[in-house]
Order: sequence, then C-alpha cells, then structure tokens
Amino acid sequence: MKAADYKKLKIDLFAKTKDIRQYDSESGNFYKSIVIMSKRADQIAADLKQEFQETSLQYASNSDTLEEVFENREQIELSKFFEQLPKPTQLALYEFENGLVYFKDPETNE
Repeated sequence: MKAADYKKLKIDLFAKTKDIRQYDSESGNFYKSIVIMSKRADQIAADLKQEFQETSLQYASNSDTLEEVFENREQIELSKFFEQLPKPTQLALYEFENGLVYFKDPETNE
C-alpha cells in the first residue's frame, strides 16, 4: 500500500484496551501473533521511509541558500503528510485484525 492508501483508512489514533484472546485465533498463539504484527510493522515502516525519500527527492534543490531551506513549502507539506499518518504499529494491528496480513508458520509448514 502507498501512504495515500493508509491515509484513507479509518484508524483510531488513540490507544484502546484490546482483548488479547482475539489475537491468538489467527496464528494459534498470542506471542506468534505479536511477532507477526511486529514484522509487518517493520515492513510498513521501511516502505513508508522509502516512499518518503523517493518523493522528497523530487523537491530537492541544488542550491543551499538559507532562504530556500526555510521556504521549501513542498517539502514541508510532504513532511506534514507523513507525520499525520498512523504509526506503522497501528497499521500492522489494523491489517492483522482485518485479515490483511499473510504469514507462513515454518513449524507447521502451512
């Protein structure tokens, strides 16, 4: 997914109490589910970082005058957009809860 797709999701940004029993049904073990969500959050963070870097290169300037550094509105807006996205952990939790995460357990060969 792209950052714009994550922005469209209706994810609550505030912490909520969760029932941990709902997380062991998918993988059979609560701790495996935590590892799966953690690895997915790492993937999401890496994807968002790469997308931010690629997009920010479009707005990079070749000259480094002080006025241009403070007045580069495109970079400022891009940074604000990425700052307002849900955190990768929240995105991974959302994906796991909605069955959007594919994982393979090497112990069970499934």
